[in-house]
Amino acid sequence: MRFRIRKFAHVLERTGLAMAGAAGGLFVAAHVGSTIAALTSQAFILVMMVAGAVGFYLGIDTPGLPFREHDQPPQGETSDKIDAAEFLSAAGTFLATVTAFVSVGIIVLRENPQLAWTIVIMVAWVFGVTMQIVAGAIARSR
Repeated sequence: MRFRIRKFAHVLERTGLAMAGAAGGLFVAAHVGSTIAALTSQAFILVMMVAGAVGFYLGIDTPGLPFREHDQPPQGETSDKIDAAEFLSAAGTFLATVTAFVSVGIIVLRENPQLAWTIVIMVAWVFGVTMQIVAGAIARSR
């Protein structure tokens, strides 16, 4: 019984993360679509939302590298090993979240940034979500 409840809680948490990613994708798509007329289609909005949902579902809460006592460096030294999945997950989540936050701010404040800034926001969102998806794929393939 306890296992089923924990599993349900985990699925519920991941679904919430996916919905947060989809909401972020919706905000970015709404901002970009209001600035670039060619990207006002429902297909563009759906793609941005699905990418956000998949990115936040896979890229947040990635399983870390297993802890091994013998891999630890001697006291006073640092390890040069970087967990690519952990780094990509953190950077991708930060980038996607910042761009969604900026998009919401632009929408709420009714700002009209230059086209270049809108393109930067869209590219940053896509890059951040892609980093999350890659991080999730790396972490789950171990």
